[in-house]
Amino acid sequence: MVIAAHTLPRQAAPRPRVPAVRHLGPNWYASVMGTAAVGTAGAALPPHIPGLRTVCTAVWALSLVVLVALLTARTLHWTHHRDQARAHLLDATAAPFYGCLSMALLAVGGGALSVGRDWIGTPAAVALDAVLYTAGTAVGLTAAVAVPYLMVVHHRIEPHQATPVWLLPLVAPMVSAAVGPALVPHLPAGQARSTLLLACVAMFGLSLLATLVVLPVIFGRLLTAGPLPLALTPTLFLVLGPLGQSTTAVGAFADTAPGVVPAPYAGGFAVLAVLYGVPVMGFALMWFAFAAAQVLRAARQGMGFAMTWWSFTFPVGTCVTGAAALARHTHLAACSVLAVGLYAVLVTAWAAAGVHTARGLISGALLAAPRPAPVEPAPVTARTTSGAAR
Repeated sequence: MVIAAHTLPRQAAPRPRVPAVRHLGPNWYASVMGTAAVGTAGAALPPHIPGLRTVCTAVWALSLVVLVALLTARTLHWTHHRDQARAHLLDATAAPFYGCLSMALLAVGGGALSVGRDWIGTPAAVALDAVLYTAGTAVGLTAAVAVPYLMVVHHRIEPHQATPVWLLPLVAPMVSAAVGPALVPHLPAGQARSTLLLACVAMFGLSLLATLVVLPVIFGRLLTAGPLPLALTPTLFLVLGPLGQSTTAVGAFADTAPGVVPAPYAGGFAVLAVLYGVPVMGFALMWFAFAAAQVLRAARQGMGFAMTWWSFTFPVGTCVTGAAALARHTHLAACSVLAVGLYAVLVTAWAAAGVHTARGLISGALLAAPRPAPVEPAPVTARTTSGAAR
């Protein structure tokens, strides 16, 4: 008996499971970083503001909740949408954001000790920070090597494609260097403490030298190819990350070194905190003005909200903690005023990015598939004869 082909039932194509997270990229961890920065930077401010620490602890708790939610969502992404996850790794514009996972873990872990201990207790805060610091440092060191490797070997990049996003995997070890010293006093005296402190110094050098290699490429692209696309303009603030975080790190080394390393080196860290921090913070302020001017230009040209707005948060937060570290070591009121002013910028940027992100989540626009870029018509050229166009 012959059965016509058209009589056979057609099987429906399988629908993707958990479609809501298919386009959830690693860039979303920037929202955790920015939220945690509001809590930790506020706690580091030199002047005591009544009630601020309680607010900072609540914001830190929010960052912990968001981190857990994103880790769950990203696990579902890798489980059910591995093709998209692999595509992110092989995309030169998406792969650098894997550094954000490390920094999100480190930021929340560091906040556990600076403010979270007020609510969960010191033992729980130390345990949470130890777990998140270990995981974040391992991810950060891996990303610092793996992402540049992918960019060299697998990605095909043109010079005009250089953006500050390339700094993300390179800054992650600097975050480890800055938040690691807070764990040193909770380790056994002797080898354990000095090993962790000097490991943080090594990661400081790793990140700083890598940044010095990449930053000229980014600035060269700006000079030769012009301003970044409107949606990417906020990423100019990412350059502040290694500047502010390195200033924070050297201040933390100076705070922790006494009793951990021999006296001459402890004194050297105190000198480094000022001699390094002051000029680097000066360059950070110059870059802040440079980036802000370009953001204002982009806003006048119609720059709308994108997840790149989170670039306004964590990097500025590192400058707040860097200025606060300088205030501790120089006792200059100007550094305290600078820290407070930058914190006001941080809170404003965090509120703006948070409100727009919440709206995008509710509407579903931020989790939708990216729209293809419009195809521009090829430029029309005409042959010329004797200098005249036909």
